[in-house]
Amino acid sequence: MEVVKRFFNDPGVSYFLFGPRGTGKSTWLKMQYTEDVLYLDLLSPDLFRLYSARPERLKELIDGNPDKKIVIVDEIQKVPLLLDVVHQIIEEKRNIRFVLTGSSSRKLKQTGVDLLAGRAAYKTLHPFMASELGDSFDFENALKYGLLPLVHSSANPVETLNAYIVLYLNEEIKMEGLVRNIGDFSRFLEIISFSNASIINTSEIARESQVGRKTAESYISVLEDILLSYKLPVFTKRAKRQLISHPKFYFFDVGVYKVIRPSGPLDSPHEIDGIALENLVLQHLMAWNAYHGNGNKLYYWKTKAGVEVDFVIYGSDTLTAIEVKNTKNIRSNDLKGLKTFKNDYPEANCLFLYRGNEKLMKNGILCMPCDLFLKNLIPDKRIKQAT
Repeated sequence: MEVVKRFFNDPGVSYFLFGPRGTGKSTWLKMQYTEDVLYLDLLSPDLFRLYSARPERLKELIDGNPDKKIVIVDEIQKVPLLLDVVHQIIEEKRNIRFVLTGSSSRKLKQTGVDLLAGRAAYKTLHPFMASELGDSFDFENALKYGLLPLVHSSANPVETLNAYIVLYLNEEIKMEGLVRNIGDFSRFLEIISFSNASIINTSEIARESQVGRKTAESYISVLEDILLSYKLPVFTKRAKRQLISHPKFYFFDVGVYKVIRPSGPLDSPHEIDGIALENLVLQHLMAWNAYHGNGNKLYYWKTKAGVEVDFVIYGSDTLTAIEVKNTKNIRSNDLKGLKTFKNDYPEANCLFLYRGNEKLMKNGILCMPCDLFLKNLIPDKRIKQAT
């Protein structure tokens, strides 16, 4: 089995490691920590029962193993009350480091437990990046099936993706009681797939899903909390024009989007592939930003007149605007959004990603093959260095 070295690094302090199932959290932990470790997997029914009944058992376990300096609790959201014990131990024994993984923060929020009051860093693990995979990165396959490690190593990626969605519906949502009606939520999930890479119209989603607006809003919140989606806000800093105010919605992985979205003879493959391409770039930017660690924020930009830029990255060392197009040929109109943004923000670095094979400079805008950009995107580098 191929072993892929991940860009995620141990921060050297106690930390939460969140990420959707299948992103490789447990695999990374077992490769990273091989000695002096106590490991609790709360997916184990026996351990779940033990620690649900007596969370303070964790303190007894640590006291009984004084040589162990790192304590890993996998799927911490299964027993939220363990966090109170963890907090107490951190206060008493500062030589113990905790690694607390989870695929959802929702149950932790709902129970109102202490998230360690800033005494643990908050980190996330994402699907593979192209640059992590190196020569084994297949751009066309990534557009079809996404980059979940679970799927990447599968002989039947479509079957694995379908099983993955069922797993989430049954275990993360139904068993954890995150929604009251799993049938309504399944219908909502299909409907919102048509909003991928689009501005969210909650009223329309609620109507088509046959649920109330508040229910639709809570479902969208569930997707965010179980880490299956992102909402991208509008970039409004120093705005010189009237801008749209609503966020855009994205699934965390293009393969998950592809398998959820129903398709038929009336669908345009070019349109779906364009959305998939935009989604693939976004999930790479999210991973790059999480591992880069310098506090950049990701946005999109759209005026009320309809002029748009897909992504804006803003931070202490960058202002970068990126447009993504599913085209092999660049037309002047394709660059309209970036030109308008450049007029408003002359200091911005503007980048156009497309399906062609050549790097070109047009009107001061670098036009670059999308697959080449993704392969060059490495957390140790700034965005500009990936070009």
